[in-house]
Amino acid sequence: MTRTLTSKGAQTLSRIVAGAAAEIREHGVDEVRLEDVMARTRTSKSQLFHYFPGGKEELLLAVAQYEADRVLDDQQPMLGELTSWPAWEQWRDRLIVRYREQGTQCPLHILLGHVGRRTPAAQAVVTGLMHRWQAAIATGIRSMQASGDVAAAVDADRTAAALLAGIQGGVLLLLATGRTDHLEAALDLAIDALRGPTGDPPATGR
Repeated sequence: MTRTLTSKGAQTLSRIVAGAAAEIREHGVDEVRLEDVMARTRTSKSQLFHYFPGGKEELLLAVAQYEADRVLDDQQPMLGELTSWPAWEQWRDRLIVRYREQGTQCPLHILLGHVGRRTPAAQAVVTGLMHRWQAAIATGIRSMQASGDVAAAVDADRTAAALLAGIQGGVLLLLATGRTDHLEAALDLAIDALRGPTGDPPATGR
């Protein structure tokens, strides 16, 4: 959506997208009809096509962006406050809980599969998500460097990229196995490596 919306229009659009996301989570993308979304969101056909003239495919892409935003929102405020080792541990725990609750049914993964992962629009959703996620992790690393808890020689951007790659690998294995073991291992080893010789000893009891 590139056109300017009024406050009321933005609220209506958000209501349609959130309602469509809820329908998809409950019934699956293949079972959801535009009529179901209209009934759930109390919108008319003319309203829905005003905001999504491309119909269901355009709406699904908007829902994919909504779900991508939720990936980061679900990690807050921890992801935005990686300023101490306890904060990193809290973020790690929140991430594990988030994906454990999600299980093997990832709404974003399903939606992107439906709209076509290789389309420019779908790739933009994924690229935007990964860029923001990596940037948040890198900001946390730089904060720890400023306090002397992470060595200054650590490349924050490259380390954040590696940590994010480990998370994504763990998530893919979760989707295949239903287990978070690999995700937990990737997070634990990455955080312990960040501590290095200047940080506190690794947390126990994980």
